[in-house]
Amino acid sequence: MLKAKNLYKFAWVIPAIAGLSLMAYAPAVSESQEIKKELQSEKVITVDRSVHDFGTIGEDNGNVSAVFVVTNNTGAPIVLTNVSASCGCTTPSWTKEPIEPGKTGEVTATYSPKGRPGPFDKSITITTSGDPERLVVHIKGTVE
Repeated sequence: MLKAKNLYKFAWVIPAIAGLSLMAYAPAVSESQEIKKELQSEKVITVDRSVHDFGTIGEDNGNVSAVFVVTNNTGAPIVLTNVSASCGCTTPSWTKEPIEPGKTGEVTATYSPKGRPGPFDKSITITTSGDPERLVVHIKGTVE
């Protein structure tokens, strides 16, 4: 039979072995999570560009528009549920039908320069039923 004194000497052995086992397992879990993140990042909704620069436009030349192409890289149909502009000077329109996997939809942002001389930078928020749920693009330029 083990004496209490000897039992205390070996009390640290089991936690030490458990700790070493966890340390050996941790890198495998971490690598697995990184691979999963990489795969998920490839299966998201994307936009062809984040900014459209109109450059210099004339105040009296009428409205200007930019078209952003939204690609569904997920494995399921998605819907652009809403698109909103940061101010009333920009009017968005967008594809209302579901966008199938591998297919594209469009978001058009129309800016009215009348009565707005100077530089502008407006954001357009695209809300989707997929990942990511929100995408933000910008239109910018200078009105003369």
